[in-house]
Amino acid sequence: MTISKTNRPASIATFERVESQVRSYSRSFPKMFDKAVGATIYDIEGRAYTDFLAGCSTLNYGHNDPDLKAALVDYISADGIAHGLDMFTDAKEGFLSTFDRLILKPRKMDYRVQMTGPTGANAVEAAMKLARKVTGRNTIIAFTNGFHGVTLGALAATGNGKHRGGAGTPLSGVTRAAFDGYYGPDIDTAQLLDRQLSDPSGGIDAPAAILVETVQGEGGLNAASAPWLRKIEAIARKHGALFIIDDIQAGCGRTGGFFSFEGMGLSPDIITLAKSLSGMGLPMAVTLMRPQYDVWKPAEHNGTFRGNNHAFVTAQAALEKFWADDAFEREVAAKADDLGSRLQAIADRYDLTVMGRGMMRGLKVGTGQLAASICRTCFANGLIIETSGSHDEVVKILAPLTISNKQLNDGLDILEDAFDAALGAHRIAAE
Repeated sequence: MTISKTNRPASIATFERVESQVRSYSRSFPKMFDKAVGATIYDIEGRAYTDFLAGCSTLNYGHNDPDLKAALVDYISADGIAHGLDMFTDAKEGFLSTFDRLILKPRKMDYRVQMTGPTGANAVEAAMKLARKVTGRNTIIAFTNGFHGVTLGALAATGNGKHRGGAGTPLSGVTRAAFDGYYGPDIDTAQLLDRQLSDPSGGIDAPAAILVETVQGEGGLNAASAPWLRKIEAIARKHGALFIIDDIQAGCGRTGGFFSFEGMGLSPDIITLAKSLSGMGLPMAVTLMRPQYDVWKPAEHNGTFRGNNHAFVTAQAALEKFWADDAFEREVAAKADDLGSRLQAIADRYDLTVMGRGMMRGLKVGTGQLAASICRTCFANGLIIETSGSHDEVVKILAPLTISNKQLNDGLDILEDAFDAALGAHRIAAE
């Protein structure tokens, strides 16, 4: 059966009439899209846009990578299992064995892999529940400007007031601590947290876990330093809590290594992954835990879609294509250096701040109004890009890691022109 487009003339009015008001990205990018390849997405009129959003870091390997697409088409054509709950399937075994061989073992990481429901929020829910089960404690410590999802447990750990306001019920079980640099460079927020936890009258119940992002994707691209993160892990150990890293947006190569914390001397007890894990934008999420903490009873945390076999196929193909050696990681590092240099030049010109690290970068412009204006100008000129931060004051760049150097720089030219237009200057041509 072929779906005929002639029987349904495309119209944005359909969305306005039928879809819920909760939609958001379509308000910033009010076009109908129907095709995407690599780092380019096309609207129904055939106009091409360079994608610096990449599914909010779900498309690290670009749209419709040909090798991943071929693997999935072959699997479907052979009547491979599409849905198997958590039963043993060939596709799941292929993913697990490849993940163990190419990701865990080379990094000397010993973890069990839990297939959660196919969203990052569900992986976080599982991590929080597991930490509470292991320790017998309730309190999770999360950080200012953190984002971990909008289901109730994950939302309690999320700092964003707009999202928290939609809960409709009190959010409990989480104590907020200050992220690295929250009070400025001269105040060690890790030391403050340790002091409060060490004080019997500090007001924080003994924690089950400390939950942290190494780079706060939705919170403004605040990047924690390695020394601060090591202190946070040490604090967790000292106070009998598990150390959880939410690597949902910063992982899968976005900041350089497969995990965002590589090379930092960290050994998290639990890690959450989603977004680009499937390699092709298919729903998939996992929670990794050290074997001694795998204390779940069968089906104690479950979900109908906790085994997306199509995602297992593309995830395996992505791991084999991009992570069998260090070539891809080196390419990403080179692009990240170029991106950082381009952004720093804009920042120096207008006294702005470059945020983030790796290919997870942005420019802090002061106000959400200015950032939104810059993003609108970019979209009008063929670049899809969004904002981040408490007040949406950071223009955020999440280009596919596979983007060509030319397309990356062409997109940055559009971005630079938008900054020039918004801030009343003209780009100086390179000598």
